Amino acid sequence: MPPDAIPAASTRAMAPRAGLLTSAVVTLTAILGLHLLVLPSAMGALASVTLFVLGVGFLWRQLPHHYPHPRFGLCNAVTLLRAGLGTTLLTPLLAPGLGDDVLNGWGVALVAATALSLDGVDGFLARRSGLSSQFGARFDMEVDAALALLLSLLALADGSVGPVVLLLGVMRYGFVAASWSLPWMAAPLPDRFGRKVVCVIQIAALIALQAPVVSGGIALAVALGAALALIWSFGRDILWLWRHQT
Repeated sequence: MPPDAIPAASTRAMAPRAGLLTSAVVTLTAILGLHLLVLPSAMGALASVTLFVLGVGFLWRQLPHHYPHPRFGLCNAVTLLRAGLGTTLLTPLLAPGLGDDVLNGWGVALVAATALSLDGVDGFLARRSGLSSQFGARFDMEVDAALALLLSLLALADGSVGPVVLLLGVMRYGFVAASWSLPWMAAPLPDRFGRKVVCVIQIAALIALQAPVVSGGIALAVALGAALALIWSFGRDILWLWRHQT
């Protein structure tokens, strides 16, 4: 195919795709390093890398159609790193008897806390560099949702909290599933600071539940408090969508 016949969307995506690949290599290095130093499991490393590569492949396909900027940017690289950190949480799920339980609990909490601490960094970098986009916002939101799901499954597997903790991991996916049969729920929502605060509470609670010192009644109170905040947030959004349906 001659150069002038290359689709415009693909041409426009060449630089962002190059940035995606560079960021993916850096993140893969971090994933393998974590498995080598903290989570020595070949099966876990393979699962984490496989999930990450599948995610990068999906982003590769989406960039030409949904990303409006000429470069990938450090902001999206940070979000990709957060996604990579999240994939390492597959390891304690697949190999629950790996090493010392107390050490693993703190290790999971540390990895998740690092991912959470970077949550505001990508948005700040996007605004500062002029690379804000709906693509980046959606990318960030889906990373948060996946991180919450994995952490809720880990908390459930640990046994310190009952099935209520799953509300913190599946509510976002339940909302999306409901929108398939109720199209008015798929309408855009106004940006609300309260929603962001509840998201931080949700992830922070799930991280706290990974710590070995949080158990029994304290763990249940943390899970219930975060679940109630999340129910309030989703309930408010659903009510707004219902009132403004066309």
